[in-house]
This record gives sequence, structure tokens and C-alpha cells, in this order.
Amino acid sequence: MRAAITLCAAAALAVPMGTAFAAPSAQHTDTARTAQHRQASDPVLLDCASQPEVRPEAYVLACGDGNSRLVSMHWLRWDAHAAVGRGTNVVNDCDPYCAAGTFRAYPVTVRLDEPRASQSDPGERHFTRMTLTYTDGRPDGFPRTVAYPLPG
Repeated sequence: MRAAITLCAAAALAVPMGTAFAAPSAQHTDTARTAQHRQASDPVLLDCASQPEVRPEAYVLACGDGNSRLVSMHWLRWDAHAAVGRGTNVVNDCDPYCAAGTFRAYPVTVRLDEPRASQSDPGERHFTRMTLTYTDGRPDGFPRTVAYPLPG
């Protein structure tokens, strides 16, 4: 059963590379606030709808079903090379199955890095890797540190 839950969670976290999108967060719509938190040369984080975000307070990791998201993010660093923040990863335990599962919260440190130029806008750079480090507990079957490729 644990293997099935782990496989379900891993598949849900891999969905950001697919075509299903969750609703974008309200954070990206506040462009004036976004602009004040970064310099023009600093990379952005692309959300599920490929909208650029800077220092988002929340971010959906599992775009297809929303079974994993970052919330209560506080960014300590955001520059041309990397971004580092702390927050909570809220993950559906999918027990007994995802639709009836319970969302559980795990404190994490988040690192964004490997910025690359955008294909659609060469003047914009976006982070292409996210690394989560669980600081107090973690979902069953997850290692303490997990790295994910980001869409873009």
C-alpha cells in the first residue's frame, strides 16, 4: 500500500511537465507588487499556466490535480542565480485513495536554480529546477531532499 501511495504522489508531482493546468495563483496578477521585489535581470518562476511569478506566497507543484502545493512561502533570497525560501508543502496522502485522502503539511526549505532564457521571451529568464528539503517530517516514501525539473 505504501508503494502505491508513493507512486501516486510521485506521479502527481510529475504532472507539471504535462498539459493539464490548475488555476494560476492570484500573486501573478499583482504585477506592480511583483516588479518591486526583483530586478529586471532576475529570473522568474513559471506557474502551471506558464505565467511568471516572483516570490509567490503559494505555488502548485501538482498542476494536474493540486495534490501537492507550497503555501506560506517566505523568500530569503531571490537573485540572478538562485532563490531560497521557507514554507510548507501541503501534500495529499491519497489514503485510501487521492479523492478521499487527507492533506498533510510538511515544513520545507525551497531552492530554485538553473535559470535559463525563456523560449518565448529571450529577455526573460526562468528557474528550471526546484529542490525541496523537508525540515520536520515528510510524506511517506519521500527522501529528505527532492529535486524537480520546472516547466518552461
